[in-house]
Amino acid sequence: MLISFCAAAQQTDTVKKATDTVKPAIDTTHKTVMPAGVVTEVSGRVIDVATGKGLAYTGVSFFGSVYSTHADEQGKFILSAPGSFNHVVFSNVGYLSVNRSIKPGQANELQIRMKGSQTQLKGVTVVSAKKTKYRNKGNPAVSLIQQIINHKDENRMASSNYLQYDEYERIGLSLFNLSQKFINGKFFSKYKFMLDSVQVINGVKQTTLPALFSEKLSQYYYRKNPEKSIRILKAQKQTNILKFIDTAGFDVYLNRLYGDNLDIYENNIFIIADQFLSPISNHSPDFYKFFIADTINTPHGKMVEVNFTPRNKGDLLFEGKLQVTLDGHYAVTGCEMNVNKQININFMRSLKIRLDFTKDSLGSRYLLTKSDVRADFGIKKDKGLGVFGERTVSYSNYKLNAPQPANFYDGKSQQVAPNAYRADTAYWTSHRTDTLNRQQAQIYGKVSRLEQMPSFKRTTWIADLLTGGYGNLGPVQFGPIGQFFAFNNQEGFRSQIGGRTTPEMSKWLYLEGYAGYGTKDGKAKYNLISYFSLNNVAPYRFPNDYFRISYLNDVDVPGQSFTINNRQAALSSFHTGKTDYWIYHKIFRVAYVKEFENHFSFNAVLKNWNQQAAGTLLFQVNDANNTLVHNLVTTEADVHLRYAPNEQILEGTQMRHTIYSKYPIFNMEIDHGFKGVLNGSYSYTNISANIYKRFYFSQLGYSDITLMGGYIAGKVPFPLLNISTANQSIAYDPDAYNKMNYLEFVNDHYIGFNITQSFNGFLLNKIPLIQHLKLREFLSLKVLCGGLRNENNPAFSSNVYKFPQGGNGANGTFALGNTPYIEAGAGIGNIFKIMRIDVIKRYDYLSHPGIAPYGIKFSFQPDL
Repeated sequence: MLISFCAAAQQTDTVKKATDTVKPAIDTTHKTVMPAGVVTEVSGRVIDVATGKGLAYTGVSFFGSVYSTHADEQGKFILSAPGSFNHVVFSNVGYLSVNRSIKPGQANELQIRMKGSQTQLKGVTVVSAKKTKYRNKGNPAVSLIQQIINHKDENRMASSNYLQYDEYERIGLSLFNLSQKFINGKFFSKYKFMLDSVQVINGVKQTTLPALFSEKLSQYYYRKNPEKSIRILKAQKQTNILKFIDTAGFDVYLNRLYGDNLDIYENNIFIIADQFLSPISNHSPDFYKFFIADTINTPHGKMVEVNFTPRNKGDLLFEGKLQVTLDGHYAVTGCEMNVNKQININFMRSLKIRLDFTKDSLGSRYLLTKSDVRADFGIKKDKGLGVFGERTVSYSNYKLNAPQPANFYDGKSQQVAPNAYRADTAYWTSHRTDTLNRQQAQIYGKVSRLEQMPSFKRTTWIADLLTGGYGNLGPVQFGPIGQFFAFNNQEGFRSQIGGRTTPEMSKWLYLEGYAGYGTKDGKAKYNLISYFSLNNVAPYRFPNDYFRISYLNDVDVPGQSFTINNRQAALSSFHTGKTDYWIYHKIFRVAYVKEFENHFSFNAVLKNWNQQAAGTLLFQVNDANNTLVHNLVTTEADVHLRYAPNEQILEGTQMRHTIYSKYPIFNMEIDHGFKGVLNGSYSYTNISANIYKRFYFSQLGYSDITLMGGYIAGKVPFPLLNISTANQSIAYDPDAYNKMNYLEFVNDHYIGFNITQSFNGFLLNKIPLIQHLKLREFLSLKVLCGGLRNENNPAFSSNVYKFPQGGNGANGTFALGNTPYIEAGAGIGNIFKIMRIDVIKRYDYLSHPGIAPYGIKFSFQPDL
């Protein structure tokens, strides 16, 4: 996780010299065939004519082509592309553009001096005894921002009925601030060839270790009504040294971290895993201060440069500048944004965003041509090992209001072209629209050499075991190591060993299982699973399409879904109150799981379930003889339906994690019990459903809301009723009732909702002194309403199991009555950047045994 916090990026690719051999390529701009072997290269430095300093991020492009790049922080640049080009153009916000002639098909060295283009205004000196207070009223900059807001709809690309463009994306990671002791040490000596000694980070030349590099070429199509977007991946190439991180889906996380689809015209911009308020959002004048900096004369007319800064330094806001037209359309033509040091984001040292826009061929709109995001992260604020990253996206070949055939928009939203995962150098040299420097060009070859080294293979094996939980032995893996040891009062100290097969053994048959033993109960536990994949995809990958046969023999707390032993987090071994209700399970399952690419899935299961009471729990019938039941056996057919539209998944070695967004997630489960089938004792139907949705409130953070409900038809004993999910561990569980005892409440019908509001520090950022701690506030509310029909209540109906009684240290079990169960909490997170503490208050049923109205829960949430 710490590595993902430090997630950052570095560019890489192959830069060809004029003497290199290049296959014939098609210039996508002029549509002419270029002679083989012709490459034009230009390099040098851009400086400010007035100061003599390098001009960072100056745009460099071959005139009349899609090939372009940016100068680095010192103004140095290199641009190379196949073809014969006669002119190169240099542009920067606030400077006159430069068009320089070059020799086609050769390497050109240039020194470019750029002049400021702003109109000089007469100086005015203001003398005041008091500091001038900033006001929106009467501020011409705010009036200009309001004009930009009023014209957003006409300027954004999505205002077209049809839109299409080509996209080139480059993203990578590199480590920097490596200690000299590490670089010169014996361990790293054989890997020194990987170092890059010329990388410039925040204006300082650094020695870096390239870690990951990825390139993508895509085509994007958009239809406004009915709304549909289609992205076709044409080519992708990736290499990395992060073999100890399961990188399946990692690029999804990196894209979210470094700003996937940055749109300055949106009210909120998702970047660094948070929601930032755009400087031209509808309510930006309430959160930003604006100042007119310059009036600029350009070949496209007069423009204004506007500076902006947050009113409160700790909020999730940008600071920077915008360049805006004064032609009545108020379009953004350039944007530079960064963040201040006081912002409430962990581990991030700097963030720089640059957006470049170019006027379209019709001269009616400015279109985004390039976005560049740079950020570096580290455990320490200003020193020590860090990770630098850059995500660059170039946009070209725009077509507005040029629809495709109607049936084209019936296709999938995400498509992959044939042979997309190609790695040949000639293809990328002729198709990428942004140039890589010499050091970046070498990373593919360096990583390939690194992967062949036995010492590197051994090192990554150990790192993979520690970070992924499994030790790889080729066709099999052992683990997960996080479940090797645990403790509870039923089993005592529990040891467990497990493993699974990999695609190296078979791509259609996967075996998995574990064996465990408790020192106190003296019983062995085990789980045996076989997967038969129909699409040759491992069961922990997306999308699933498999049959599953399993047999489980284990112990758990009633109603907790095996969270005690099978997810042995450190805090879950420690509990408050008495936990003495246990059940030994023997479950045989046959299941079919199918996931579709639109993230609809179903899980059909046949299950035979044998439950045996343990601890102080008894299965005792309320008949005349108080009959004890040793085993409760049921046979069920279950169907679980799930739909998560537009879901993004981060895939790990043990489980998959949904990257939560604004889209809801729907779940529904129907279980039917068959009496008399495979010794099944009861006939019943259990229907349950829930809806999860995250609501974003910009600067006020976000709310996670879950609505749930369920109903059981039929007469059943309490182990088959809905057992409310409780949590007696000292760890906070957002999905459980944290002040409820295990097996405290049962019901056969219920509705409820959970709400958690995260303010992202918005309130505490305003309090002097406390604001420097960068704490974050949480509020939670959980309400559960329901009841138990008389036929399932042993107080009114015979031949059902008696509820466990409270007293003598036992907590007892109760029917959820007319009064709803309510608990609320307030939490403070980001303590030392990793800890969260919640105070929970329970409002009802306080007379039950073992109940305290207040409780404290802990959780470790290292987060950005």
